[in-house]
Amino acid sequence: MPKTIEYLTFAGATGGSPLSPAVRTGDFVWVSGQIPAGADGVIVGHEITAQTKQVMANIEKALALAGCTLDDICKTTVWLQDARDFRAFNTTYAGFFTKGLPARTTSEARLMANILIEIEAVAYKPQD
Repeated sequence: MPKTIEYLTFAGATGGSPLSPAVRTGDFVWVSGQIPAGADGVIVGHEITAQTKQVMANIEKALALAGCTLDDICKTTVWLQDARDFRAFNTTYAGFFTKGLPARTTSEARLMANILIEIEAVAYKPQD
């Protein structure tokens, strides 16, 4: 099988940023860091629970481009604007996985205005 990189996108996916929402290389799908922006590009919610739900919905949409679901995620990296949001984030995040929890790194980081969370993900889904 030839080695390829498949750049996956959809209209309005990146709000004009120079990136792909997801990239497939072999059996792995790499999801760019997702922020809590709705389809219109506007940040959704002003607290961590609402923003976490929007970020996970965005990840789910990016994964679907490669025929993946959240249960195919093997690793996430999470950045929180405020470490004090960790407990609420953790509870919300855990509810999105039904088969098992992926490996994860979570750090506090200075994020863009009004953004409380960003998550990138790596999924594993063998190609048929």
